[in-house]
Amino acid sequence: MNHYLLLYTAGPDYATRRTAYRAEHLQRAWAAHARGELVLGGAFADPVDGAVLLFQGTSPAVAERFAQDDPYVRNGLVAHWQVRLWTTVVGDLALTPVRPDQLTQG
Repeated sequence: MNHYLLLYTAGPDYATRRTAYRAEHLQRAWAAHARGELVLGGAFADPVDGAVLLFQGTSPAVAERFAQDDPYVRNGLVAHWQVRLWTTVVGDLALTPVRPDQLTQG
C-alpha cells in the first residue's frame, strides 16, 4: 500500500466556476473515501488556486482515474493535474513510519 497525492492546478475562474460541478465532484470524492481510496482532499485557500487529494492504494491508477473522470477536470476548471507517490513517515496515518529511535547515530 502506498500514498499518492493528486495535485490540481486551478484554471481561470476556478473558484466561481466550480459551483456548477461541485455536487458531482464531492459525490465522487465521498464515494472514493467510502471505498477506502481517498484519505483526505480539499482546495487550497487564500487564494483558491488548486487542490490536493490524498489517495492510498497499490498503484497511482486510482488517483489517475479519479482525475480523469472528475467533472472539474472534464470541464476545464483544472488547468493541470499530476499524481505523485508520497512516502509518509510521520503521523498516525503514515504508511512507512520512521521514529527517531529507529535511526542509528553516526
